[in-house]
Amino acid sequence: MILSIQAIDDAQTLAAITDQIGALSWADGRATAGKVASQVKVNNQAVMSDAAGQALRQSVLAPITKNAVLLAAARPRRFSHFVVSKTEDGGHYGAHVDNALMGTGDGRMRSDLSFTLFLSEPSSYEGGELIVHNAGVQQQVKGEAGTLVLYPSSTIHEVAPVTSGTRIVCIGWIESLIADGAKRELLFDMDNLRATLRTAMPADAPELLTLDKTIANLTRMWAQP
Repeated sequence: MILSIQAIDDAQTLAAITDQIGALSWADGRATAGKVASQVKVNNQAVMSDAAGQALRQSVLAPITKNAVLLAAARPRRFSHFVVSKTEDGGHYGAHVDNALMGTGDGRMRSDLSFTLFLSEPSSYEGGELIVHNAGVQQQVKGEAGTLVLYPSSTIHEVAPVTSGTRIVCIGWIESLIADGAKRELLFDMDNLRATLRTAMPADAPELLTLDKTIANLTRMWAQP
């Protein structure tokens, strides 16, 4: 499942993030890529360990980790440290697959889902589409600032060359409580159905209670906390 989510829709928040991006320091993006991916990666990544990087991290982390649609779709167990990338002057990220395991020690996690949060307006740069290869079909996305695209980490994906302007995005990974993507999608569909029925039925309707029970028990059956 590939899902587009409006993660940040407040103009003031986006403006503040834009100001914070202006204070960032940048380094060669290949330093954080795996051995194979580093051969097809041409971009810069923000230094997230200094004060400017930490401030941006907090500004972006809060709306992502509280977004109801993202939580329902991903069922997150943990989020990775995310990165902020800047691509310009023909930079790109060729076709690659994300590492299955990320981090070290207590922070080691399985990557079930990847996300790209667009921070630049699409009119400010040419090219730079996120391309996700899924079952022989390529899906291209170039989201508005504040739009988050969620997609399976198991897919081959790439970023088309940026031919003019500057593309800035936040990228991260999620380990889900529900490792199986098909099961996550079933629960997401049922959550959406429940939300729709709640607008049309009494809060104490037995059908809603049964649906609550089914979602809870399937989660209990499938979750890997």
